[in-house]
Amino acid sequence: MNASQDSPFAIEAVRLTKVYGSGNTEVVALKDASMRVRCGEVVALLGPSGSGKSTFLTAVGLINPPTAGQITIRGKLVLDGPEAKTNLRTFRRQQIGFIFQKSNLIPFLSAAENVQIAMELNGESRRAAATRTMELLDYLGVADRARNLPSMLSGGQQQRVAVARALANRPSVILADEPTAALDSHRGRQVMELFAQVAHDQKAGVIVVTHDHRSLDVFDTKYEMEDGRLFSPA
Repeated sequence: MNASQDSPFAIEAVRLTKVYGSGNTEVVALKDASMRVRCGEVVALLGPSGSGKSTFLTAVGLINPPTAGQITIRGKLVLDGPEAKTNLRTFRRQQIGFIFQKSNLIPFLSAAENVQIAMELNGESRRAAATRTMELLDYLGVADRARNLPSMLSGGQQQRVAVARALANRPSVILADEPTAALDSHRGRQVMELFAQVAHDQKAGVIVVTHDHRSLDVFDTKYEMEDGRLFSPA
């Protein structure tokens, strides 16, 4: 089930199209959108609300697969048009990490337990999961908050725990949808810099949907989306 580690690209999305409805009610949310993200590269996806950014992210994340197009992750073709080439749910859990605008941490679990459960659900032993959890929380600067419930953490700390959870199963791809929308400019920049660090250190491909133009200098590549069309950088 593991993707090839030899590919220089974490993800290759080719001519993704997403259509909702049919006839008079047909809405084309994505139109031939293509993107290639190298391992260790952090990409910003920009565009106005309703332009298709979140649709693109959930398509490449295999949550809401496209109507047409190909998705290859770490050299493995996982989706060819409507045909899945592997078990998408299992592959998604093993190879893709998600971070959203809200941290979506489980409120009655501690920071450490929120990260550890992701590995245990993937079949990792409790001891190994606990060890990696503390390594990740330490890497992200929140190890001292390991036993705290999410309600005891600041917004920035919650997002760092969410990043740790996304990294738990060593994904090839990390997808973040407006992860700094609820943070002030200082904490927002810290989180954006964190994504760049994670991409470079973990050799993952990172795509961040954002409206925040204040931290664009931390990204390796920027794409614009408008009316479901994706425009690659010049």
